[in-house]
Amino acid sequence: MARRTRCPAAGAILVGMSERADIPGTDPAQFRIHVASQAIRLFSENGYEATTVEQIAAAAGVSRRTFFRQFRSKEDVIFADHESLLEHIAEFLSADSADPWASVCEAAGLVFDFFQQNRDLSMRRYRVVQHVPALRDRELVTGFRYERLFVDYLRSAVPREPVLKVIGFAAAVTACHNYLLRSMIKGDSDATADVLRQALLDVRRTYGVVPGSKEAAPAEKSVLVVAFSPGTSAEEISRKIHEQLG
Repeated sequence: MARRTRCPAAGAILVGMSERADIPGTDPAQFRIHVASQAIRLFSENGYEATTVEQIAAAAGVSRRTFFRQFRSKEDVIFADHESLLEHIAEFLSADSADPWASVCEAAGLVFDFFQQNRDLSMRRYRVVQHVPALRDRELVTGFRYERLFVDYLRSAVPREPVLKVIGFAAAVTACHNYLLRSMIKGDSDATADVLRQALLDVRRTYGVVPGSKEAAPAEKSVLVVAFSPGTSAEEISRKIHEQLG
């Protein structure tokens, strides 16, 4: 088995792709993030509907034609960093791994780290999205794409595992990540990368996919089911899971 390469630091996630953007010498992912940053700034200052493509292009220092080569619409540009990040996470998961379940958790952590290091941009986008129903729907779809990516990867990496186990695991990882990500963006100091890692470790224990762990029960012998009400904190989820595991 090939040695799994470590993913670059979150701050460098969008650097190093081989394609070139329309502007010579500019990395395409960096270019898209630059335009997205300017667009989100204008949206937050002037409102989404009031901001035109021409204004975004001017703020980014590109032509209207160049804008439409990279984005189909204003709606596309606001989620440009997600598009590049999804591509990077797919590449990260394509490497060989001795523990695919851990790789999914690590991928979720990388996404969290990236947006934590770009919190100001994430906060501005959050405020814009909350006022535009179409953008809220797009955000939900984008979140599901991460979950779908995890499911597809695990079904390929651990084909003998039950499909429902894979789907449940990916959903649990995504739910913990999204809850803490939203909390972090809103300024919750308790929503940290360490809390996420602990929550995802608890998810792995719940699904019995922690190698060598005495707490991990074989999936075919026992099933742990824990129900939570909407809005339950990650800390409370972790505490209840520990109680159920005895």
